[in-house]
Amino acid sequence: MPGNNPAMLQNSDIFEADAVIYDLEDAVAVTQKDSARILISQFLKSSKKPFPMEIVVRINGLDTDYYMDDLNMVVSDKIDTIMLPKARVETLIELDKILSRIEEEKHLTKKIGVIPIIELAISVLEINQIVTLPRVNGVLLGAEDLSSDLEVARTKKGDEILHPRMCIAVACAAYKIDSIDTPFTDTNDDIGLKEDCRFVSSIGFTSKAAIHPNQVPTINEIFVPSRKNIEWALRVEAAAKLADEKGLGVFSLDGKMVDKPVMDRANKILKKARNYNLI
Repeated sequence: MPGNNPAMLQNSDIFEADAVIYDLEDAVAVTQKDSARILISQFLKSSKKPFPMEIVVRINGLDTDYYMDDLNMVVSDKIDTIMLPKARVETLIELDKILSRIEEEKHLTKKIGVIPIIELAISVLEINQIVTLPRVNGVLLGAEDLSSDLEVARTKKGDEILHPRMCIAVACAAYKIDSIDTPFTDTNDDIGLKEDCRFVSSIGFTSKAAIHPNQVPTINEIFVPSRKNIEWALRVEAAAKLADEKGLGVFSLDGKMVDKPVMDRANKILKKARNYNLI
């Protein structure tokens, strides 16, 4: 959500999103940067109740003149995460140092997380390092800028970003952090959005960014566990308890062997389902 739009800020907690990104970068004109910082800061300070979602602020890149003012103004215990555009290993290391200093100066009670946006070809090559860096708790693919850096056309089908998607999905899965797919930019194509969500979910992405509140229900529908998968996971959980009582490391369910990798998958489904109050 643009950081200079007070109406959108006021309504940002009603859309059943897991996180809301208050934007100080592309959505805010240069002449509005100061007012956007002030507006976000005052809005967060004025809130008397905890937010039901993760609060993320997308700052301007470390290659601009604006990022330090962004951080000094908005970093507080009211936010959870800083989103860094055109992130690279070197800029993420620098951001970690800056956040540590600000946290100490402001006596924050928690450590601020970081979500790097992968928007450069060099960042795709660095992804295996990026996911290991301090504070990084998720990675967002920025396909529009990445396509520009690759000098290729951005398409709805997304063949041009298949490799970056796979790199991010695998790296994030390896380090157990969120992989967030690029927004689907056609806000009038609900079928296309659903197909895109299904595809990225099938290759390992855990979530997807939305550019319009109307996209949130469709994204949630795809990324929360299905009733069929929940019921399967519950049966695995029950069978695992019986097997454990018998001292069995592996067991059979519906004629198929169930071992640790299968139980881990069932546990992940149940954890997510419980998080969303589906069981």
